[in-house]
Parts: sequence; C-alpha cells; structure tokens
Amino acid sequence: MRLKTKLVLAITALVLLISGLLSMVYVSQLLHASVQQSYETNRMVADQVRFALQNALEVGLKDLTVDPSHPEELRELTRDAIRSSPVLKAVIDSANRYSPTVYDINIGDNELRTVLSTNPENDDKPLPVRPSYKELLDANPVDLMRRVFGEEARVYEINVPLERNGAPFATVRVGVRTTFLREVYKPWLEEAFTLMGFALGTALLVALLLSNLALRPLEEISLQLDYWSPASDAASAEPEPNQDTPERVSHQIERIGQRIRNVEEVFSALRENIDQILVNLQDGLLLFTRDGRAVLVSEAARRFLQIDRDRVLGMQASDIFDRSTTLGRTLREAFDARMALIKEQVRTENGHRIEVSVDFIHDDLTRQGLGALVTLRDLESVEAIESELELSRRMSAIGRLTSGVAHEVKNPINAIVVHLELLKNKLAGSSPNAHRHLDVIEAEIRRLDRVVQTLVDFSRPVELQLREQDLRAIIDDVLALATDELGMRNVTVRSQLPSSPVIVNVDADLLKQAVINVVENGAQAMPEGGHLDLVLETDRKAAELRILDEGVGVPEEIREKIFDLYFTTKSDGSGIGLAMTYRILQLHHGSVEVQSRIERGTEFKFRIPLSAVDWGRRPLQAAVIEQDEGLGE
Repeated sequence: MRLKTKLVLAITALVLLISGLLSMVYVSQLLHASVQQSYETNRMVADQVRFALQNALEVGLKDLTVDPSHPEELRELTRDAIRSSPVLKAVIDSANRYSPTVYDINIGDNELRTVLSTNPENDDKPLPVRPSYKELLDANPVDLMRRVFGEEARVYEINVPLERNGAPFATVRVGVRTTFLREVYKPWLEEAFTLMGFALGTALLVALLLSNLALRPLEEISLQLDYWSPASDAASAEPEPNQDTPERVSHQIERIGQRIRNVEEVFSALRENIDQILVNLQDGLLLFTRDGRAVLVSEAARRFLQIDRDRVLGMQASDIFDRSTTLGRTLREAFDARMALIKEQVRTENGHRIEVSVDFIHDDLTRQGLGALVTLRDLESVEAIESELELSRRMSAIGRLTSGVAHEVKNPINAIVVHLELLKNKLAGSSPNAHRHLDVIEAEIRRLDRVVQTLVDFSRPVELQLREQDLRAIIDDVLALATDELGMRNVTVRSQLPSSPVIVNVDADLLKQAVINVVENGAQAMPEGGHLDLVLETDRKAAELRILDEGVGVPEEIREKIFDLYFTTKSDGSGIGLAMTYRILQLHHGSVEVQSRIERGTEFKFRIPLSAVDWGRRPLQAAVIEQDEGLGE
C-alpha cells in the first residue's frame, strides 16, 4: 500500500474517531438533558394532578363526619370523592392526552390500590410495580442509551405522595414509557448521525489535500538529498518505478546517515590517537582558529599555564592567557600585536625557563589568517633529559670498557697468583722479611682481584625476573630489612603509602637492592640521626617513590657525578651503589632523580611504570645489556 493511501486512511480514521466520540458525547449529553427535561415536565404534571386531587378531596369530604374507628368508611368516602370529581378527571385526561411521554396516570390510596386511572382496567387493582424514573436520571451515558434504545419497552414512574397528618394518605403516579422517549429523541439522533456523515466526507476531502501538501516538501527534500549525495551513491541507488517519495527519502537519509557514522568512527579514532599523542607529548601545544578560539590543547600546555584543559576549549586566547604571570603576559602581547615569537625564553615566577614559540598560520594563496600555533618547551626538562642521556652513554661506555678491562686483567692476575704460590714454596725457610713482602703482594693481588670481579659483575648481562606485584609490599620488605640498622644510627623511618595496591611489573630483588642503596646513603648522610621519609604516590602511568633525608646534602658541583661508577665521597665507599641503582631503574624503564640542599637534606625520586593491567602498557621484557663482540666476561 502506498504511503499516500496510508496517509489518507489514517487521517480519515482519525477524523472519524474524533467525530464519532464527539457525536457520542453530544448524543449522550443531549439524551441526558432530554431525560431531565422530561422528568421536570412530568413531575409538573404529577404536581398538577396532586393539586387537583387535594381540591377534589376537600370538596368531596366537606361537611362529612367520619368515625375514626372505622377507616374503611373513610376509604369509601375518599374513593367516592375522587371518582366523582369532574375536575380531577379532566386534569388527568388532559395530561395523558397532550404529554408526549406520559403512558398513564394512576391515583392510589394508602393501601396502594388504584382509585382512579387513565386506564380503566387498573381501577380497584393494586398499583403497578414499576422502576423509579430516577434510575434514568442516575444512569451513566452507556446505560442510559441501553435502557432507552437497547432494551424492550419499559415504563418508569414518577411518584408524588399526598400526606395527611404526616402519614401517606394517597399517591399520584405518572408512568413514562421508553418508546415514547425514543420517539421524542429520534430526530435528534438522526441529526447527530447526519453530522457524523458530513464529518467523514469532510475528512476524506481534507485527507487528500493534506497528503498532497505533506508530501510536497518531501519531493524538495529528495532533490536536495540527491544534490548532496555523491555521484557514486546516486548512480548505485536509482529509485524503483513504484517507490514512494517518502521511501526514497528514507533510503537516502539512511545512506547519508551511514556515511556520517563512518566519518564519526574515523573522527573518533583520529581524536583518540591525537589525544594519546598530546598526553605523551612533553611540549605544550595550543592551536587557535582564525578568531582566536582554542581548538586543541595538550596536557603539557595545561601544566605550563595552570589551566583546565577541557574548559579552555572554545575560549578566546585573551581569556586563556593571564597577564598577571610572565608567561601569560608574553603570549597575550604576542596575540594582541599579531607578532610571531621564535624560541623566546621566558623565566617564570618559580624560576623555570620555558621556550615559547608563536606561529601565525596563513593561507599561501589568499594570505588570509587561518589560526595560530603556540609551542611551549621546558628547557630545564630538556637539559635534564640530555644529561640523563649523557649519563646513560657514559654508563654504557664504562660497561663496555670495564668488561674488556676485566677480561684483560683477570687472566694476568690468575697467572701472578699461581707464580706467587710457586715463589713462596721456593723461598720456604728463607728470610722472614721476604715472606712479609710476599704476603703484602698476595693481599694486594687479592684486593685487585675483588675490584676486577666487581667490574665483571657490573658489566655482566642481567636477565630480569619480572612479576606483577604490589610496590607497597616491596617497600615494607625494605623497611623490615633496614629498620634495625637504621635504629642503631638513631634514624626514624616514616612511610606514607597509598591505601590501594600499586601494581608494578618488576624484579623485586633488584628493586629492593636499589631502594636499600638509597636508604643506606640517606642514613649515612645523617651522622647524628634524624628522620627518613618514604612517600609513595601514583599518577596515570607511573608510581613515584620519594626518599627524603635530613642529612648534609650533596654539593651542586658533584650532583651530576653521583651516579658515575666508582665515584664516592666516603673514605670507605666503593662508588658502585648509586651506579647500580641507576642501572636497575633503567632496566625497568624507569628513572631516578635527585634534588638536594646543603644542610637541609636530599630527595631521591624513583619513577617506575605501572603494570600493563593499570593503563594498557605492553608487558615489560627482561632487559639484557649486550656486550660488544670480542669482549670477555
């Protein structure tokens, strides 16, 4: 069935339903009003008959004496007075003849026997038992329609009593027949049904006009959709000969909707990739449109400018850059003057050095402005990264060098030890001074052997035994191992660990060794005792362990050398502990930083990546330092 036909039928059915309901309401209200009007009219007739009955009794019983002990005599006199009154008979005959709904009128005595009736057959018989007319008045519209038009003809009574000394003496009953009501209401019903038929015909005509008017805009929409649809889609979707315009428009909208969904999926994927890149990007980036509204803000830019990344999107550059700060004032002046900045160095209020670049983008053909790109770079972070890379290169070079030196020195030492034993055997029983010198030589050779073995151990490839575990448990184990020694040094340990697990993928033994090295250094830096704090925190990607002491501090001139192999300021130190700590953090793809103030203490900051289950990082692989080909162990 075509949509136009469906539309016509739907509108017609709707109008028919509305007109039918309105007609039913109209008929029911009209019928109820007619029943009420008929009741009032017939009640007036009953009152007139009662008034005539009262006059007839007054005239008929005038000057008559009745013995109260003989009620039968009173009933006989009453009956004669009622039947002999020509006025009363004229009244009931006139009411019965001229009232269109009155079926009969009956006058009964106090024993409910008929004294006078418009139907002579009822005389001297019990009054007919009929339902009260009030049942019609109280009936609902459906019940009223059923009683008047659906059931067999029935007679309903209007009862008006005549009382004497507060007791019923006589009664007037007016009977109303439903067939008479039906005949009275029939013209009204015919008028209502005629109105319904007219409404239905009008609905058909209106439906035809509305369907044409409703479908006309769809033709225009279809033409517009054909215009905006790609040529390939239009060629592959030729309309069928019998296809309705709405169906054709629906198919076109569905195809365009599918294209939009595909574009949204591509856009969502692209946006997620861009957000991931911006989160990991160390440089702060802000991209502005031609009218100066921010459309792209990186996570690093939020840290530089101390702004809410999500809230500033769509804001003007003048609202983002705060003139009360040095960085904000520099960027605001550049935007106001439309002046590009190329690697401008700005020192912020907290002493950080930031490199600022502002590039205004123009169309090469029209030379119109397209927007602006702001780049922020933390020079101190760059220098720290370069320093860390330089330290890594030095550690790698030292590793290769020590592995070669160890190989070359180990064999001669073994030969010297063998020949030294032979020499001691040959000099047995000789001068004690000679043996003393041989013992000194042997002791020094063994010390040299331990140093070479340390070099071998440091440069040997390490295979990590990685396992996901709670970093808090590792820290608790370290504190359990070091508590006794720290207590002997009068050092109090204070730890601040999060309540929820911090899952990392690490070699627990190596990481414990790295933490113990720093804890012992912190305790040794406080010869008089003090507090040693271990604070564990997390961000979205990594766990951060800070170890703070209250020691003498590390001078700035040697701060960059403390991770060098064999560098130490202690007379009995080996210079290997912090170098090994740095190496262990590197093997776990982490980092270690140090900040210190003289006589105020030192802070070591370990940064360890969280486990893959926490933020989607690929599982760590066991790190192995490969030695150059040709080098020994």
